[in-house]
Amino acid sequence: MPQTETPGTEAVPRTRLRWWTELPLILLVYACYSAGRLLARGDVTTAVDHGLAILRVEKFLHINAEHPLNRLFRSEAWIGVPADFWYASLHYLVTPAILVWLFRSRSHLYRAARTWLMTSTFMGLIGFTLLPTCPPRLLSAGHGFVDTMAQYSSYGWWGGEASAPRGMGGMTNQYAAMPSLHVGWALWCGVMLWRYGSGSRLARTAAVGYPLVTTIVVMGTANHYFLDAVAGAAVMGVGLLLTPLVMRGADRARVWFTARVPLLPADSPGTSDPIVSGGCQTSPGERIPRQRESRPRPGAEPDASPSDAGDGAPAAAR
Repeated sequence: MPQTETPGTEAVPRTRLRWWTELPLILLVYACYSAGRLLARGDVTTAVDHGLAILRVEKFLHINAEHPLNRLFRSEAWIGVPADFWYASLHYLVTPAILVWLFRSRSHLYRAARTWLMTSTFMGLIGFTLLPTCPPRLLSAGHGFVDTMAQYSSYGWWGGEASAPRGMGGMTNQYAAMPSLHVGWALWCGVMLWRYGSGSRLARTAAVGYPLVTTIVVMGTANHYFLDAVAGAAVMGVGLLLTPLVMRGADRARVWFTARVPLLPADSPGTSDPIVSGGCQTSPGERIPRQRESRPRPGAEPDASPSDAGDGAPAAAR
């Protein structure tokens, strides 16, 4: 198996990625993401306090773009309805599609890209746990926000609670607003398209447009504050910095595991060479039948064979 060596470190075997090992890994991370959103509910009062604190900071800095966007989305259905579909579905479609594209056509880049995405996702789960935050749509009506997902719920599959299907709103943590992984995942997709796409104008436009429109959508639908989007981008940045460390740790863990739990021990019978004797090949442990020595009859001439035409040396047993 080919190996790569880094100065000062042990050689790490490079294993070929297989879809039947990658798919369960992706599903496991998504299951952890969903479970984390479900379990990290926190206290409602604390979540509301965090949401109001973010809103006060934004108003002080005059960056509270959520209000004008939300007014536009709720008053113009031709904008609000597509935005709700964008929020409810695209992060489940575009992100896996980019992963599959990288796996199939950029396999040498896939592992680092996948590790970056997963590392950032787990960091987001930590944020949901430590900082439960009430999204704008769940604040009291006096703050001026309207939940467009609830307003236009008759157009889609979602109900009045977040983007979950009807009747399943209680199974999701609606206070997991900080950071916005919608924005974080969209930013990851944009970077992949920009760096590893065909370089065409369409690819570059999608690379910039997708995370930008997603940021506008999460604010206009009143699902996130602007600072949630900033935090989502920051999480992706930290995840990118941590990716080499995570990959090296995974490589060391693989080497440690392989050294202690070898797939085929060195003294296994399956690793021994076959025994060849007298032109007969046998497997290890198999007894070679004893050959009866033939003696020439009196007066008969010995048989001549092609093997005797050489140097007369018998076949050596390996």
